[in-house]
Amino acid sequence: MNRNFAIILAAPLMLCGAAKANPTYDSAAPIAYMIDLSSGAILFDKDSDRQIPPASMAKMMSAYVVMDKIKNGSLPLNKKITVTPEIWQKWNNQGSTMFLASGEQVSVENLMHGMVTLSGNDASVALAVGISGSEEAFVAEMNKTAKRIGLKNSRFGTANGWPDEGRTMVTAQDLAILARRTIEDFPDLYAKFYGKKEFTWGGITQPDRNPLLGKIAGADGLKTGHTEEAGYCFTGTAVQNGRRLILVVAGLDSYNGRITESTNFMNWGFSAWTSKPVFKKGDAIADIPVQLGSETSLKLTAPRNMAVTMPADKASGYKLLIRYKGPVKAPIAMGDQVASLVVKLNDGSEQVSPLYAGEAVAEAGFFGRVWNGLKSLFSA
Repeated sequence: MNRNFAIILAAPLMLCGAAKANPTYDSAAPIAYMIDLSSGAILFDKDSDRQIPPASMAKMMSAYVVMDKIKNGSLPLNKKITVTPEIWQKWNNQGSTMFLASGEQVSVENLMHGMVTLSGNDASVALAVGISGSEEAFVAEMNKTAKRIGLKNSRFGTANGWPDEGRTMVTAQDLAILARRTIEDFPDLYAKFYGKKEFTWGGITQPDRNPLLGKIAGADGLKTGHTEEAGYCFTGTAVQNGRRLILVVAGLDSYNGRITESTNFMNWGFSAWTSKPVFKKGDAIADIPVQLGSETSLKLTAPRNMAVTMPADKASGYKLLIRYKGPVKAPIAMGDQVASLVVKLNDGSEQVSPLYAGEAVAEAGFFGRVWNGLKSLFSA
């Protein structure tokens, strides 16, 4: 039976300043959410667990599935996909479009630009059908992947987020998780496909509708959405001085309102809060015990620069914990999430960041288990 374990880390405690309330923000969006990836801190939460239709933000899930296949080598960027007459007939003038032609052969790379930058409904479905044989089969893979990466309250019914009588529903919390996993799991592909100001296909140049591009320093993704049912929505991110924030806003009533709210919200996140570094990428954090493995312990290292987030106008005391469910048993694959770094502030709040295995630990054979048991006995 798994139990929660915690290791208290030695860390310098910051001096406590005068007691003040955390920074406040009055969001114009019915749903708004912001997290700081450097610490896992939730900076703002307004109805983030309410299920909503995502509109074109669903394409983030499609993009994640495609990137996963590109990274594992099963899908070459130069693979050509044929635009079927059915795809062209349904999507050539239905919402946002890449203006694909019937029978046209287009590379995965260009279709990704068409889906991510242009929000092309035609590009999304062409990728789905070209990769999985049908949109339904691709959507099944979207839902399987969503469950695997921790999207607990989301489900997908289409590859492009077109209204589907309520089958496709997400939460702002899940969209933020999806954004984080995209950025962290595929940094090179994220940089390649997200944050482009425009893309040209068939002689037609169209802009990315990301409201932060050119307005917020360090803005580099992710995805807007709009339908009558969903309103104007956006999942966005920006990085400044090594600190990355992710925001989600949904249900806004105008295009310009989405621009104003997104920029105001992100500016607030960077100005009202500050981050204090606790670990640099690659720093050794702690060793946790491993059972039944070729090694008796697993070293946890910082997967990126890690910090504690607090209001910009006050200092606060904190302590650091490593939290994990144990006993941790082999085999463990490199990249498995095995623990969390927990920053516990004096006010009782916690900031949680996932920690991953930086190395693989194989399952030990019989004699290996005996030897490890003897080593543990004599080192106790």
